Amino acid sequence: MAKILITGVMGTLGRPLKRELERRGHDVWGLDLQHQAESNYYRADIAVYRQMERALEQDYDYVYHLAAEFGRINGEEYYDTLWTTNVIGTRNILELQKRKRFKLIFASSSEIYGDKHQEILSEDIPLNRSIIQHNDYALTKWVNEIQIMNFEKRFGNPVVRLRFFNAYGPGEYYHNYRSVVCLFTYRALHRIPYDVYLGYHRVFMYIDDFIPTLTNVADNFVPGEVYNIGGHEFRSVKELSDLILGYIGTDDSLINYLPEDKHNVQNKRPNIEKANKAFGHDPKITLEEGVPLTIEWMRTVYASSVDTPGRRL
Repeated sequence: MAKILITGVMGTLGRPLKRELERRGHDVWGLDLQHQAESNYYRADIAVYRQMERALEQDYDYVYHLAAEFGRINGEEYYDTLWTTNVIGTRNILELQKRKRFKLIFASSSEIYGDKHQEILSEDIPLNRSIIQHNDYALTKWVNEIQIMNFEKRFGNPVVRLRFFNAYGPGEYYHNYRSVVCLFTYRALHRIPYDVYLGYHRVFMYIDDFIPTLTNVADNFVPGEVYNIGGHEFRSVKELSDLILGYIGTDDSLINYLPEDKHNVQNKRPNIEKANKAFGHDPKITLEEGVPLTIEWMRTVYASSVDTPGRRL
């Protein structure tokens, strides 16, 4: 049994990760910005060193660093908060790790690949080719990885970096900066217009396929490694939207179809062989299975504001 701290424990990934780690017998502690009545919990801002120092007074075997300001548009509209949280916050954790010597599992992002250079994204691209990120969120995540590599080289900090690709599913509560599945689902259910960029493709990974892999990292920790964590399915964003609309039973009259998203890369498809070998990562749940489960969860959570149940196709 290991003693583990999760930063961002109240988030979409933090909650189910904590449950799964506890199910496997680990002693799990959490840290987030919210006030909570839960035991084994610290309220702390990762960008405030004193607060983090208090949370890390006790020793941990592992720290999962999930806490971050998330999202491309969020990063443009709240860039000061983004840079403070993501860059200063991660630096604080690295400084404390240098002293406390816990093993760090860092949540990076597919956004770091920027303008890419290959159809299939492999982990070595950023160090072998010049890349330019298209938005501040992507920039902060690549800065985080550079911070980590510097601490690995200078101080021997043991870190594993994980680049996440479009995890979705129940547990992701709506706001304007959430992931594409959450945004489309909520807005379709509430008949709120949304934009769909044509010709854009992504891989999608249902949360029940993702959390076991994330948990396995602690059991198969190799310092200095970096892994893509994504799905197999490479689908267009329009196809995703059509699937959501079809299940809900509504048309696309409120959809605004656009040719280009200037903040984003057109296609992102990862090579996940390395994660498969290291952690057994092999997503099985298709969009046709995962999207209905997500829609039904969201119907329940937002039942008071969704007027009709629609029909299933």
